[in-house]
Amino acid sequence: QGQPVESGGGLVQAGESLRLSCTAAGNLFSRLVMGWFRRAPGKDREFVAAITSSGTATEYADSVKSRFTISRDNVKRTLYLQMNSLKPEDTGTYYCAVRSFSSDETLYRSGDHYNDFGRGTQVTVSS
Repeated sequence: QGQPVESGGGLVQAGESLRLSCTAAGNLFSRLVMGWFRRAPGKDREFVAAITSSGTATEYADSVKSRFTISRDNVKRTLYLQMNSLKPEDTGTYYCAVRSFSSDETLYRSGDHYNDFGRGTQVTVSS
């Protein structure tokens, strides 16, 4: 499976929306658990959201629940993160994460359970 590539970041004002996308080459895309993580300036990387291979189950960090939506299009091999009602504290670099194929589809929040991360896309939310 190729390294995931993120896009869609940018500079927005508080209350606005952005949609991030992540593409990954390879024939296993539709069979992989995927997620989003972020790193704010001066802070550790943190879990944002995760989704099972079929998209039927999702998991969110409490800080983004009800504002962000993770989804995927397995035909297009693309993962999405719709971010609404953005806040300045959402500022950071957002990373797409892929877990190697496994029958275990538990939506772990630790980055240790993901094998590949993209280079990230920057999201900046001004107040």
